[in-house]
Amino acid sequence: MADDGNAPDPSTPPDAPTGTTPGSGPLMSLLASGLELWIRQQCEAVESLELQLHGTALQLLRGRLEGVTLLARRVVFNALEIELMELRSEAIQVQVGNLLKGRALQLDHPFLVRGQAAFTGEGLSRSLAAPQWRCLGDQLAEALLGLSPLQDLRIVRDSLVLAAEASVDHQRVELETRPQAVEGELEIQALQSDNRYRLPGDPNIRIEVANLEGGMLQLHGEARVSP
Repeated sequence: MADDGNAPDPSTPPDAPTGTTPGSGPLMSLLASGLELWIRQQCEAVESLELQLHGTALQLLRGRLEGVTLLARRVVFNALEIELMELRSEAIQVQVGNLLKGRALQLDHPFLVRGQAAFTGEGLSRSLAAPQWRCLGDQLAEALLGLSPLQDLRIVRDSLVLAAEASVDHQRVELETRPQAVEGELEIQALQSDNRYRLPGDPNIRIEVANLEGGMLQLHGEARVSP
């Protein structure tokens, strides 16, 4: 290939942040390990976790990381089973002094993350049976089925199927529903009626898209993380 005279000088470091894997430098590797430990400490379980750091060591020494891309599978957070998470953060303020002294990573400032989380029907059913979420599951069943408690939940093609048992004749009652994002929150709507139930929202989470795809409930949006 002919030289156009504009080739970059290989001795000059690039100004723009670049994706950085944990093994790309000692400081970035140290931060990646600290971030992974911090994330795992926030969760009850994480089967697999991949991190990509964006930025340069010089920016990091100045207390700024341009962002983090995260891919995690089979996460349990606050008893909620999440099959897949794909997130990208905005710039994060990081104090590396403690890391360099061998101490745990400390994040002092809130930051925004955007991306998606996917849930299987089985995972949702187990989550809504947990003590933290059982009341919410029963409210959902009562609002849409007129019965509680919620017996189980499953995904069938493009429907979210709720099931409960009648207390009188123990007859199983099922209802096909569909999720949608409404005003930043998740709403479940019955397919054969106008009945709908909007799940209580978290002011730090905004859901922009909710759909059923690949046998999973997929939520797209953003969240503010407050360490």
